[in-house]
Amino acid sequence: MSRILLIALATVTLAGCASSKSGSAYTRDQARQEMIVRTGIVESVREVQIEGTKSGVGAAAGAVAGGVGGSHMGGGSGQIVGAVVGAVIGGMAGSAIEEGVTKKTGLEITVRLDNGQLTAVVQEGDEVFHAGERVRLLSGSGGTRVTH
Repeated sequence: MSRILLIALATVTLAGCASSKSGSAYTRDQARQEMIVRTGIVESVREVQIEGTKSGVGAAAGAVAGGVGGSHMGGGSGQIVGAVVGAVIGGMAGSAIEEGVTKKTGLEITVRLDNGQLTAVVQEGDEVFHAGERVRLLSGSGGTRVTH
């Protein structure tokens, strides 16, 4: 029971640590920074998956939970073996949980810029875009986003 509670707590914590790839979200460092604005027409929009994070926090939390849970198996040296096996299995499970919890659905938005150049941007799918729609591309601080 304590192992399940620890994994659930780690999952909630990881979900809160995931950074946003939304076109509407800015990091603290991006505030008050000048951005280059380009305009164009949406050529196509395709749904994609944005991979989850693999920071190691999930693996560490899972290893701790698995090690604690596994140490309650058997007696004597069996507890040590149980702790090691539990830590390995918990680490693998925690890593998979971290990646799954932080994975997001995104959009690949291909835009024909006013200068004729074709470019594509991937961002979270929190805003709806349609082919033929006029949009702005904001670039700066190492990233580009598409907005209306």
